[in-house]
Amino acid sequence: MNPSSISFSARDARLMAALGAALLLCACATPVAQIDYTAFRESRPRSILVMPPVNQSPEIKATETFLATSTVPLAESGYYVIPVTLSEETFKQNGVTVAEEAHAIELGKLREIFGADAALYITVTRFGVSYRLISSVVEAAASGKLVDLRSGQELWSGQAVAVIDSSNNSGGGLIGALVSAIVNQIANTVANKSHDVGRMANYQLLFAGRQNSILFGPYHPKFETD
Repeated sequence: MNPSSISFSARDARLMAALGAALLLCACATPVAQIDYTAFRESRPRSILVMPPVNQSPEIKATETFLATSTVPLAESGYYVIPVTLSEETFKQNGVTVAEEAHAIELGKLREIFGADAALYITVTRFGVSYRLISSVVEAAASGKLVDLRSGQELWSGQAVAVIDSSNNSGGGLIGALVSAIVNQIANTVANKSHDVGRMANYQLLFAGRQNSILFGPYHPKFETD
C-alpha cells in the first residue's frame, strides 16, 4: 500500500480535531433527568386545588396573575380544578391571607375542606419588567409541585420560564435603539405584558403532553397514553 494514500492533509487534521471536540462535548453533556411518574399513575388524581402562589419576586401582582391563569392549562390537560375564586375566598374567610400560611396548612385539612384529590403548590421566582440600556425584558419564572392530599406523596414537580424581549434589531443606530427602548418600556408598562408572560409561563408549567410535564388527566382523550 502506498503510504501517501493514507496520509492526512492539514485540513483533514483540523476536521478530525473538530469532530473529536464535538464528540467530547456530546459525551460530557448532562442528559435531562426523567421524572418518575409511578406515584402519579397510581394516584390518578381527578381534581386539583391550586394553592395561593408564593411570590418571591418584587412585583405584588405575581400571585394574582399565576393564580388566575392556572385553571385553563390544568382544565385543558384533563383535570377538574377547584374554582380559584372559591378557594381564595375560603382561605380569606378562615383568616389565611398570606400564601406561605396557606402552604403550611395540613394536607388532610385541605382535603376535608375542598374535597380535592391533589394540591398544586406554585412558587414565583421572577416576574415583571426589567429595563436595560437599549431594551426591556418582560419575564416570568415559576416552579410547581403536585401533592396527593390523600397520601401526602409528591406526584410531580417542574419549572418554567417565559420571556418577551423588546430588543429592536431593525437598525437606526444607537439613538434609534434608545428611542425604541423608551417606547417599548412605556408600552410594556401600559399594556401590562407581565400578565401575558405570566400566563405563558403557567402554560409551560402546567400543560400536559411535554417532556417532564404533568400527565394528562381523566377528562382528557389522551388519559393514560403518556
